[in-house]
Amino acid sequence: MLTITKDLVLPTTVTGSWPRPRWFDMSMQGRSLDTCMMDTRYRELFGDALTTVIGDEERAGLDIVTHGDLHCDDDMAGRSWHHYPLQRWAGFEGDYLQSEETRSPWLRYPPGTLLNEIYTGWRWPRVVDKIQHRSLDYAKIWRLAQVRAGKPVKFGTCCSQVMGLFLDIHTDKYTDHRQVIWDMAEAMNKELLALKAAGCKLIQIEEPTLHFWANTYGANSDEVKFMVEAYNREVQGLEEVELWIHTCWGNPNMQRVIDNDSYAASFDLYMNALRGDVWTVEMTDRQFRDIELFGQMKGRLPKKVAIGVVSHRTLQVDRPEEVAARIRKALQYIAPEQLIITSDCGFGRQGCNRDIAFFKTTAIVQGTNIVRRELGLPESYVPAANPLLQTDIVAKRAL
Repeated sequence: MLTITKDLVLPTTVTGSWPRPRWFDMSMQGRSLDTCMMDTRYRELFGDALTTVIGDEERAGLDIVTHGDLHCDDDMAGRSWHHYPLQRWAGFEGDYLQSEETRSPWLRYPPGTLLNEIYTGWRWPRVVDKIQHRSLDYAKIWRLAQVRAGKPVKFGTCCSQVMGLFLDIHTDKYTDHRQVIWDMAEAMNKELLALKAAGCKLIQIEEPTLHFWANTYGANSDEVKFMVEAYNREVQGLEEVELWIHTCWGNPNMQRVIDNDSYAASFDLYMNALRGDVWTVEMTDRQFRDIELFGQMKGRLPKKVAIGVVSHRTLQVDRPEEVAARIRKALQYIAPEQLIITSDCGFGRQGCNRDIAFFKTTAIVQGTNIVRRELGLPESYVPAANPLLQTDIVAKRAL
């Protein structure tokens, strides 16, 4: 159900993760948030980091802000995005290199490449017992973020089926990975229901693997049908929440992880088979390939579409005029009432610094304002672009 963007035209946001302030140098390392918050240093650092990141996003003029994934550990290539739930739910144990036999064919790269370094270096717990929910403290993290924000906070979390790619089974409680994924979906559902009960109105499920699976096995394969069922189980009971489905093509240390990055095979799945209100798609880094797919039902799409108008993989900061041109391109195929403006993926995961993330974000809002002006829509105030509020202003020479 559209709760936040229902009456907004061309609202702006970013995907989720944000580069950590350098001084936020503590991680949870598998501990509960309650335990960490008893440490006065962590409590101060975490709260101040949330205030800083949300302040950055509001200073850039976003309509919807994020908590920056600051609960995730500051670890190699953003592993904690997957790892955070696995460290806390019952049924997992240890921290091991993944066996060569079980590594996904999508995640195999030659020695001497960054992706090989990442996927052979990441360590994972093993499945050693029945998987059961234990609190991830999402409700508390959302409260800590929302109380610091003047805008709605979008809460994002890794989808269970992504985590299933990395797990080796060492128990007779499971005979295959489908059972593991299903139990993780049920565990995540309990956490999301608690998040909804806390008052969160916008939840983003990140990276269901339908686009990967459909390109590999076909949209009508048994593998894909199961993943659709598992996703819908994960979000069961969230009808009163605005539900976003984020998809991209990988973001460990800003890297794309697959060559075949077409949404064509999974388009109908995301638009119709998966429960949700908004589908986010990576566009800028892919030169807007597949954007024409949305034109078949322009103005009548079953979900709103959030398009990435800046890439998380390039260090060159986009100009507002470039962003505006990308939005105009999208508007050829998607009605403005059904279009949301965002980034291709998150700016965290080790690869980007705060200045680049911040000024890419200001470009998102300034570029959107250009198009809003052309369409006669209200513009958003961008404090960072106010000429009177620049960090350094060169005084005019006296005549």
